[in-house]
Amino acid sequence: MSPSAPGKATGDTGGLSKATDRGGAAGPDRATGPAGAAGTPPSNGRSLAHLTINVRQSGIYVAFALIVVLFTVLTGGDLLQPQNISNIIVQNSYILILAIGMILIIISGHIDLSVGSLVGVTGAVAAWLMVEQGVPWPLALVLTLAAGGAIGAWQGYWIAYFGIPSFIVTLAGMLLFRALTLTVLGNQGIGPFPDEVRTLSNGFTNGYLGNIGLGALGGADVVSLLLGAAVVAALAVSQWRTRKARIGYRQTVDPLPVFVAKIVLAGGLIMAVAVQLARFHNLPWVLVLLGALVLGYSLLTSRSVFGRHIYAVGGNLQSAVLSGVKAKSVVFWLFVNMGVLSALAGIIFAGRLNQAGPTAGNTFELDAIAAAFIGGAAVQGGVGKVVGAITGGLIMGVINNGMSLMGAPSERVMLVKGLVLLAAVAFDVWTKRRSGSPLLR
Repeated sequence: MSPSAPGKATGDTGGLSKATDRGGAAGPDRATGPAGAAGTPPSNGRSLAHLTINVRQSGIYVAFALIVVLFTVLTGGDLLQPQNISNIIVQNSYILILAIGMILIIISGHIDLSVGSLVGVTGAVAAWLMVEQGVPWPLALVLTLAAGGAIGAWQGYWIAYFGIPSFIVTLAGMLLFRALTLTVLGNQGIGPFPDEVRTLSNGFTNGYLGNIGLGALGGADVVSLLLGAAVVAALAVSQWRTRKARIGYRQTVDPLPVFVAKIVLAGGLIMAVAVQLARFHNLPWVLVLLGALVLGYSLLTSRSVFGRHIYAVGGNLQSAVLSGVKAKSVVFWLFVNMGVLSALAGIIFAGRLNQAGPTAGNTFELDAIAAAFIGGAAVQGGVGKVVGAITGGLIMGVINNGMSLMGAPSERVMLVKGLVLLAAVAFDVWTKRRSGSPLLR
């Protein structure tokens, strides 16, 4: 994957402006509108471009909703049962964690093929520390995360400072760290893990405030419902502030009824999931961890200087460097971050199985990459959102779970997942052509 995309932006400062603008909206819809009062109707060309970008950004969420409805019908409603929703989250938590790091790597114009092997080796390190060496689990977790960061720094050095393409470095890492996993484990599993680690992977929050009756739905955990309502309120406030800021900068925004409809639909979906989880075993701890990661990395990409630099490097490397962005440092730290998240995913996966196995993490890199591209990442880099990557990962999880409930053979599951990935990338290319991207004319 090329780290630069010539033709996306030109000029010393203009290139950075165009590239970093993607940080908040993952696309050219943040381009400044023509001079005039806020809310001035855009020209036909801008209207078409804005519509194309809206389709590109919202299409993944519409597709997710349609896939959920489809499998709900095909499974006779079993897909949306409280226990099954909880299972989807827990079973795909480590892929979603990897997808967060992978989307940042892809936005910067790179790729990481080693994350599956990193999950295996860091899980083995955690097991060796906690089970065989008797290291207290909090210290063992910190050391494991540090080991993941060190591995990420090793790969980041060769990519950022030595200039070897990320595809080659991480392909070599995929082989090296798989061999290291087999060396540490001696071709056998190590377990069991401490109860605290297993609780992080499979456990649920306690009913601190008890349950509340929901009529025909039965009882539901109050804390889970309050957290769901808080997420909806935070989403509404954040989107409203973003809308006001765009209007202030004379940028194109959705009409107010469309904006309100999006918030209502998103809020309804979040509360529906919160209610179902509250009816089962409350919130999974791993969902709380995922929520914190999604919030933190979403703020990083949209509100921080470093986040804008990530989009700038992926959007147009030459313009970013000329504008003062330390591109090598950005890429280096992205791979360090990927190593830490891989270690976290390795701990979660090993805790869920209650042992570290020599085959842990096999093909996880493919699922993480697929989640990022299905979630709206651009092949050339410079475009993508953390929430989109999570949605892409959930699409893969729903397909796996739904077809499993239907009793579909594994080869059919792989067939459907491959077609979904191809369709997602084809849609990305199609929207670029519709918006007049010079790279695809």
